[in-house]
Amino acid sequence: MNSSNLLRAFNFMYFALLALFVSFLPVYLDAQGLSTSRIGLIIGTGGFIAIFSQPLWGMISDRTKTIKKVMLLLLFCSTIIGYLLYDSKSFIILLLFTMLLYFFLMPLDPLTESLNFQTAEAVGTSYGSIRTFGAVGYAVMSLVVGYAAQYFGIHSLAYLFGGIGVMSLIIGLALPDAPVTGKPISLRSLRNFLGNRETIWFMILIFICAVPQRINDTFLGVYIRELGGSNHLVGIAFFLAAGSEILVFALSFWWLRKGKELAIISFAALFYFIRFLISAWVTDPHVLVAIQLLQTFTFPIFYSAAIQYLYQIVPEEWRATGQTVLAIIFFGISGIVASYVGGWFYQSFGGQQLYYGVSFMSLTGFIFSLVLRTVYRKQRLAT
Repeated sequence: MNSSNLLRAFNFMYFALLALFVSFLPVYLDAQGLSTSRIGLIIGTGGFIAIFSQPLWGMISDRTKTIKKVMLLLLFCSTIIGYLLYDSKSFIILLLFTMLLYFFLMPLDPLTESLNFQTAEAVGTSYGSIRTFGAVGYAVMSLVVGYAAQYFGIHSLAYLFGGIGVMSLIIGLALPDAPVTGKPISLRSLRNFLGNRETIWFMILIFICAVPQRINDTFLGVYIRELGGSNHLVGIAFFLAAGSEILVFALSFWWLRKGKELAIISFAALFYFIRFLISAWVTDPHVLVAIQLLQTFTFPIFYSAAIQYLYQIVPEEWRATGQTVLAIIFFGISGIVASYVGGWFYQSFGGQQLYYGVSFMSLTGFIFSLVLRTVYRKQRLAT
């Protein structure tokens, strides 16, 4: 099997694990009788861990010039911890294992995306043709978990996590490593990138748009259950959301144009606003599930454009670290705000008001993206 096909298989398995963790941990915690504020506390605390773990492992990868070996270590630890997490009930133990899984599993996301992008460049294929299989894995596992939780009990997630983790390790061992850049590691180039005004404004835009997405990721399953939906229905919701990404990633070679990233991000931010505003209106869990099809126009478009924009402004030798910075903003810092503030807001005002709030934040992100496009267009015309 060639390198790109191996990487496609790994994406399928890794994002299946991510579905088990990101989408169904809140559902698992809810099934253990935890309040939304405690769920937010556990996930938010894990987000703090990711802020430190993601740059740590990204820099280790860049300094050692290997992505594969770092990924295998993280995956091995994640498989064991994930199994133990979904076999636990105590609040303190759940908090501990969640923190550990954020330390080992979440850094795999930017490393996988970096490997996807660099391998695609090396073999002359599109990033989306590889990343599509991650969306398929996320979608398939969301459906499988929904059925497993419904018919075999919520603790069956432990066996699913352990089994998928082992298969991911087997595929990971056969993966080729990322192409190594010939440029020397320069801390000055990293400082220049992180201190650049364009980088700072870009990361602020990512944060504004990411918080609503992360709130939805965290509390959608809880909200569906509150409206009377079952675990099976939660699984269908995440299946539809992830499944709707497949065609978008597969056709990224057609719609993802260099120099048009901010326009594409604006398009996605507008649909985030529409999606979450409609979510606030509905009271039928089945309709809320159907709304997840609007993921087609939000996350895959937004994240693909963000990665391409990032790779244009980050120094080549710091790509894994740059990808990690993006992941910290999207999954780390925004995840903390989403969990803590979202959990408190949900418990205080309810799910409907929470979705009105995130729709307003998405509208803010859309307006901010338009402002940035206008400013950068004037700067280009002036030079």
